Amino acid sequence: MANPNIVTMILAGGQGTRLYPLTKNRSKPAVPIAGKFRLIDIPISNCIHSHYRQVYICTQFAAESLHRHISQTYRFSIFTKDFITILSAQQTLENRDWYQGTADAVRQNLNFIEYEG
Repeated sequence: MANPNIVTMILAGGQGTRLYPLTKNRSKPAVPIAGKFRLIDIPISNCIHSHYRQVYICTQFAAESLHRHISQTYRFSIFTKDFITILSAQQTLENRDWYQGTADAVRQNLNFIEYEG
């Protein structure tokens, strides 16, 4: 049974410089593995199979193919509170920088965690 009080945040903004040339045109989490899967599928699958189904995914670098993969692969019933939502790094009037690391990615998206919690 899903735990409605747990919100999960997956940090998926990696550039993947050590995986070049696999990351020439995509982010590290978007690198294909085993045919039809992507690296991001591993933590998402872990969340789903652990019954944590309120998932935010923070993305940043070259994330177009990653966004497309997530939106086409993961869909929950509209009759539940389950979701997978992509939180892209964005520049605002208050914050003109991209994520400056993993802790900053969480800090910039605390309002989503606090709202759901």
